Amino acid sequence: MNTQQHLNSFKNYMNYRRYSQNTIKTYSDALDVFFRFFQNKTIESLNKEDLIRFNTEYILKKNLSSSYQNQVINAIKLFYRNRFNRSMEVDYIQRPRREKRLPNVLSKDEVKSILEAPTNLKHRAMLSLIYACGLRRSELLNLTLKDVLSDRNLLFIQQSKGKKDRVVPISNKLIEMLRDYYKAFKPKTWLFEGHLSGEKYSERSIQLVLNQAVTKAKIDRPVSLHWLRHSYATHLLENGTDLRYIQELLGHSSSRTTEIYTHVSTRNLQQIRSPFDDL
Repeated sequence: MNTQQHLNSFKNYMNYRRYSQNTIKTYSDALDVFFRFFQNKTIESLNKEDLIRFNTEYILKKNLSSSYQNQVINAIKLFYRNRFNRSMEVDYIQRPRREKRLPNVLSKDEVKSILEAPTNLKHRAMLSLIYACGLRRSELLNLTLKDVLSDRNLLFIQQSKGKKDRVVPISNKLIEMLRDYYKAFKPKTWLFEGHLSGEKYSERSIQLVLNQAVTKAKIDRPVSLHWLRHSYATHLLENGTDLRYIQELLGHSSSRTTEIYTHVSTRNLQQIRSPFDDL
């Protein structure tokens, strides 16, 4: 069995185990790079020394991110356990320390400017729904018509990150916007469809929609769709919403993930009096 056949079998295994399509692609791409680096050796013969060399001469030399390094290590570990029933001994590679970066957050005025920028109703509805419900990009694009539970003011998010379902509240204001959008565009399957009926709206297109809105709103920062989700969580916290509810709304498995928003919320920081004022 050649390398490509092994990779195809590994993809089938990940599909069978219900890994997300993003994980399958990430792991497959990482393995492809790893095997091409050692194109003069068979994949069966690769060992921990080769992994250490790859880490030193490719990942570290190219100054690739710690998240990429972890993805490669995880992919190799799973691949060799599945295909050859052996450990690649990845513990010999020291895992990088996780980078501690604060989420990027927009002010409410900035969010308002972005959401009001699109003249296209579909574009405005997509961006509004991401912010109003704290959605990930994939969650937005995977929504179907039946996921909007307008009679209960809820949005049903199916099989998101970690294979979890959740429901989030959706306001009457947004439901009315979605009704206007539906009357104008008549989607058939997905809530937001591309140019062809029944075709899911593309990830690239929604990012371009945001880029155009950000430019029109005259915000000179490289805003991504995830910034809207971060802003939703932070603004909830600043409005006094309990952190446990925010964790549930965002679909976080651990409360520690949600707690990062306490570091960017200005509600409590603005109440701190500087000793300079007492001089």
